[in-house]
Amino acid sequence: MIRQRLLVLATTGALATVAACDGFKEAMTAHVDTVAKAGSQELSVERLGQLMGRAPMIPLQREVAKNLASLWVDYQLLAAAAAAGDSLADQKTIDDAVWAVVAQERIRKLGEQVLTNVQQDTSNAAARYAKGELLSARHILVGFGNQPPQPGQQVPQAVKDSARRKAEGIRAQATPANFADLARRNSTDAGSAANGGSLGIFPKGAMVPQFEQALAALQPGQMTGLVESPYGYHIIYRPTFAEVAPQFTQALGQRTRQVAESTYLANLETAAKVEIKADAPLWTKAIAQDVDGHREDDKVLATSSAGDLTAGRVAQWISALPMGPQLKAQIQQAPDSVIKTFVKQLARNEVLLKQADSAKITLDTAETGNLRRSFVGAVTGMWNGLGINPVALNDSAKTKADKERLAASRVENYLDRLTRQQAQFVEVPPPIEAALRGKFEYALNDKGIDRALERAAQVRASADSARIAGQPGTAVPLPGAPGAAPGGAPGATPAPPAPAPQGKQP
Repeated sequence: MIRQRLLVLATTGALATVAACDGFKEAMTAHVDTVAKAGSQELSVERLGQLMGRAPMIPLQREVAKNLASLWVDYQLLAAAAAAGDSLADQKTIDDAVWAVVAQERIRKLGEQVLTNVQQDTSNAAARYAKGELLSARHILVGFGNQPPQPGQQVPQAVKDSARRKAEGIRAQATPANFADLARRNSTDAGSAANGGSLGIFPKGAMVPQFEQALAALQPGQMTGLVESPYGYHIIYRPTFAEVAPQFTQALGQRTRQVAESTYLANLETAAKVEIKADAPLWTKAIAQDVDGHREDDKVLATSSAGDLTAGRVAQWISALPMGPQLKAQIQQAPDSVIKTFVKQLARNEVLLKQADSAKITLDTAETGNLRRSFVGAVTGMWNGLGINPVALNDSAKTKADKERLAASRVENYLDRLTRQQAQFVEVPPPIEAALRGKFEYALNDKGIDRALERAAQVRASADSARIAGQPGTAVPLPGAPGAAPGGAPGATPAPPAPAPQGKQP
């Protein structure tokens, strides 16, 4: 659909963050005991180390530490705004922050306009189903354990034999009439089992080769024997056209639009002369690692008729996507071929926006008003979640300084509860993060993050030792314990402890 594919990257959420001034950041790097600063508040190495170290469920990883520090910044900036009674409601602040949301809606409208006159071809549906233009299947899967084997991993023959025996028993009972019921009761593919084994309508190439080859050999209304795939043994039934006619006809119509959309995009890329630079993958990975550091970077990663796609613009797009830290990690781990496709999609989005400009596609007054009201409402919701609503602050504090201290204290209390899994997570959407960081001073110190991670490891190790020391003793000497020989024989000299592995965090 146009909304799903033309807008691969123009998704909800936006960020046009203005980075903290250089002097502010330089001052931060001089304070090795400080991880971050947000307004008048500072996050110390010790504080972040304690937050992470005392929370066993938090992995002691650098990216996690950086994400937690960044979250602290956003929460404390929300606290600063609450203390000042600033709901970030001025028009320019909101409009600058939600640029990607607006871009998404404009491209969506462009897509509707492009596909307005596309006629859905659903003629001769029964004959096209019989030919396999689109496929449909029900299946019963008897899997090889809970997870499919990894590439190169062999399934033990005993496991295969057990699965085959069960599958043969099911196949002996199966008929078109009882297939759905048998799938619900026996299939290990939970997703399709709930729908009587139905996999819906899908194009060629969507299933593993063994499955698709067996399905292609069936006539509508027929069943296979046992079909082995990496997932286990399948019993496959190809429904008759009458059983799937409404779904198949709808899928044919959608396919018509998808073909039209793909043709439009391919022609658009050719006409716009979209070209990706050879070093784009390397630069994109660097941007994902340090988005703020590349926000003003004018290095060109792609060219098109819409202009140069710079590293700074890529940083804006990456920040605008709602996947957040997960996306940044995926970019850094992805092969170059995938990164090139990602950059091409970004360049294509820029071309689509230029097309929307030419077509004079904009948001109307009602749409803009709803967007701004949603933004202000989201700010209020986050204040309530953190316990820093300005009304509550005014009831408990009188001066601005007192309100700032109270709001900051409540944020710290919330983070303590959050890391102990005693509070509901308050997410800060990218547009609001953009507005906060554009309006208030903040900074993150990489060296401070590294030191906090080291401190967290110490806190975690100390807590683990204390927990072990508090466990009840045993009358039977344990291996390596005082009074136990290597192997646990009482009365012999204890073995020295094994050296700790180097270069690994607990």
